[in-house]
Amino acid sequence: MRIAIISDIHANLPALEAVLADIASRRADATYHLGDLVGYGPWPNEVIERIRSAGIAGVAGNYDTTVALGHPSCGCQHDDPRHRALSTQSYRWTRENTTARNRRYLASLPFRLDLRPFGGHAPGCTLILVHGAATLNTVYWREDRSDRFCDKMIGLLRAREGDAIFFGHTHKPWTRTFQGRTLVNTGSAGRPKDGDPRGSYALVRFAADEIEVRFPRVSYDLDRAVAAIKAAGLPDELGVVLRTGGSL
Repeated sequence: MRIAIISDIHANLPALEAVLADIASRRADATYHLGDLVGYGPWPNEVIERIRSAGIAGVAGNYDTTVALGHPSCGCQHDDPRHRALSTQSYRWTRENTTARNRRYLASLPFRLDLRPFGGHAPGCTLILVHGAATLNTVYWREDRSDRFCDKMIGLLRAREGDAIFFGHTHKPWTRTFQGRTLVNTGSAGRPKDGDPRGSYALVRFAADEIEVRFPRVSYDLDRAVAAIKAAGLPDELGVVLRTGGSL
């Protein structure tokens, strides 16, 4: 069994289309998302509608819930003042350009989703899907988090030995085995920050008690995305971030 898990599309329709095509070519049995469908990119409604039409279930990212509920900010954290300013402008634009119908959909997304790939009738691992961490979808579960932090999150999620926890939010893919649990950050399908502009997602294979995680990277039409950012009246720097894989 193979499951694809995508996160942080951020209203980048060409990236989403390319990632979904790649997933289809690999014959994944199911696809799920970890939120942040909107924000930064110029296609919030189109991305939501593509996810809905494909029947892809998932959880709410911080950008999704703040846009849906009209929060004053997206809850994003940026040390660089330029990135912070871009986040503010993007959030304002996204709130103004996401339809009421799609805001209702974003508000309906759950905080957490549990999957039993081997069925609920038999023992086996549980896949726990969240956007950021166990406490809030604004909390960053970075690769350099301490053992104490990981232990706390595992306890709050009640993840058992053999389970796997999937999250995004940092836009950087990584995986780690910790206390018998598999921790997976899927990276970002639509706005990577690891220096590689190609979209990232997690492809997970299950065989008996083994979990294998890969991170396919997918090229997409960057020129189309950058041109649409400009045409929408969003800051040109958002296109620079896409081209560089996270830098200005």
